Amino acid sequence: MPTSRSKMGTVFVVGALGLTISALAYPAMLGIQTTSSDTSRIIANTQFGPLTEADRDFVVKVRAAGLWEYPLGEMAMKKGSTQEMKEAGKHLIVGHAGLDAMCLKIAPMLNVTLPNQASPQQQQFVATSAAESGRQFDSTAANIMRVTHGQIFPVIAKIRATTRNTLVRQLADLANDTVLDHITVLENTGVINSELVNFQQSTPPKLPKDQLTPPPPQPGAPIVVLAARPDLNINTSAPTPSPSAG
Repeated sequence: MPTSRSKMGTVFVVGALGLTISALAYPAMLGIQTTSSDTSRIIANTQFGPLTEADRDFVVKVRAAGLWEYPLGEMAMKKGSTQEMKEAGKHLIVGHAGLDAMCLKIAPMLNVTLPNQASPQQQQFVATSAAESGRQFDSTAANIMRVTHGQIFPVIAKIRATTRNTLVRQLADLANDTVLDHITVLENTGVINSELVNFQQSTPPKLPKDQLTPPPPQPGAPIVVLAARPDLNINTSAPTPSPSAG
């Protein structure tokens, strides 16, 4: 369907998908152009092991992801045109509530400052999806999230393989299960354009640093907490396999 694919291409270019580890130079808030090229540099020695720039950025990244994917999950539950899309929304909510709880727990232990808002780019992902309805909403929202999950997946693996900080390692373990679950339920919606997703995952557009970095929290502002939803009865640690290609 050329028209639909063309439209999705426009969505990705305008939304400027791209969720890279170097984009979140937080809490320095200096953006991608001034981030140290050596993300393995130790920035703190903690009782849980050394904390590197990559470790810190990973904690911030997981927190920021929840700040836009959780509300998009709520949107999917309400606007999704199929049961599969509504189910994906439930998994996004439950998964990110669990990740957020861990981020909020370990950040003070590691002296990592967490954002209260997603980056402008991530907020645009939500706005782009919210502007659609019906099957087009499903396609737009699911493909955006499939790209971002595909981009963070190898980052999780690298952090898990290299971090010497036990708290960051625990977060990476949970993130690995959660992201795999989310990828699976998004693929189960049947609206993923694999060719386009693979292209966007490997060649994300370049954006100004201020579009990629979550704004710093305002002093004294209450911490945003993503509410747990045990009532949804969702398990995000054991994803159901995607339908076979055959």
